[in-house]
Amino acid sequence: MKRTSTVTLVVCAVIGAVAGLFLDLARTSAGQPSFVPSLMLPILLVLLGLVCLAFALPIRRSVRDPKAPRVSPFRAVRIAALAKASSMLGCLVGGFALGLIGFVLTRPVVPGIGSWQEAIATVIGGVALVILALVAEHMCTLPKDPDERESDAASPGAEPEF
Repeated sequence: MKRTSTVTLVVCAVIGAVAGLFLDLARTSAGQPSFVPSLMLPILLVLLGLVCLAFALPIRRSVRDPKAPRVSPFRAVRIAALAKASSMLGCLVGGFALGLIGFVLTRPVVPGIGSWQEAIATVIGGVALVILALVAEHMCTLPKDPDERESDAASPGAEPEF
């Protein structure tokens, strides 16, 4: 499983920002109020990041400490996939909130900061989720088995591991 790339995260953030911008544009052109995310959303995003980190800790201990109980590689892959999906979700939601903020800033009359503090908190929660999920994904990286290292070194054109 490959690690989450920066390009993937940037694309998710751009998709989220465009969706947030167009949602607010569609709502206001239909005469409805601007979309305001719940204040509970950033709290849940941070909690999801902490859960990913808590799931990744036993895997990190298993890799670092030879006396720690072995963790199934399938469990490590599942948690790495959860962390990867969480980092993309954090970019989507954070980008969505940035789109909402961008829409508000393009209006002729910009409202006070109090009316968009939920969107700012959502951006911060999304960034926190991305950081925690990327750390959890890094913690789920398992070293190669000794048999795989020997077969990689024996194959022609293989790059040496450092």
